[in-house]
Amino acid sequence: MLIDCDTTLSMPQPPSTSPSGILIIDKPLGVSSMRAVEMVRRGMGGLRTGHAGTLDPLATGVLIVAVGAATRSIQMLMDLEKQYETTIDLSATTPTLDSESDRVEFVRATPPPTTDMIEKALPQFTGAYAQIPPAFSAKQIKGRRAYDIARSGETVVLSPRMVKVHALSMLSYEWPIVRLAIHCDKGFYVRSLAHDLGVALGGAGYCTAIRRTAIGPYTIDRAIELRQEALPNPSQLLALSLDPAR
Repeated sequence: MLIDCDTTLSMPQPPSTSPSGILIIDKPLGVSSMRAVEMVRRGMGGLRTGHAGTLDPLATGVLIVAVGAATRSIQMLMDLEKQYETTIDLSATTPTLDSESDRVEFVRATPPPTTDMIEKALPQFTGAYAQIPPAFSAKQIKGRRAYDIARSGETVVLSPRMVKVHALSMLSYEWPIVRLAIHCDKGFYVRSLAHDLGVALGGAGYCTAIRRTAIGPYTIDRAIELRQEALPNPSQLLALSLDPAR
């Protein structure tokens, strides 16, 4: 809450308030997280806004945008667990580990993996384990973003970092496409999982789709569409709450 005081008056003035709260956005394909924030800011008449956890432009789904005083809670929101659904092509890879760059076919020396083989490979990617972030990521190396280094043609060397996956399950599989559901802590890279799973199965892998379905209790079924012709407005703000019932 912002309180404006007019020091020229002897009597106290009632506080003035500006809208504050969060929006659960269903971020569309091809829109960056910062672009989504800009669209919300415009719909809110220029109020201070920020998002709680970046989604790649080629990923869709839950993006929490905080408005006004609620922006002070962004770090708390970023620390919440995440849930994703992803589609992985196990027959190829790409430099970016998603469909943003050209695919490179992988010639297998063995038959394609079976459903049982995939099921047996998944447990190694659950619990806490060391994961190497994608070369095309926002990780910093000596003050430079990894994706800037990769785009310049230089070799990117990133150290493994500990991540935690609470649950990982297969939703469907028909060679070469496998769909997975992921419940993880912050800092987990779905694109790295696609690569690592492909390697574990004797081949390659990259994400053809990534959809975030939840951040903590904020789920995709509560999200609003973000459309240029119908931007959000202050009446759609939700009170900041970690109670799933609210």
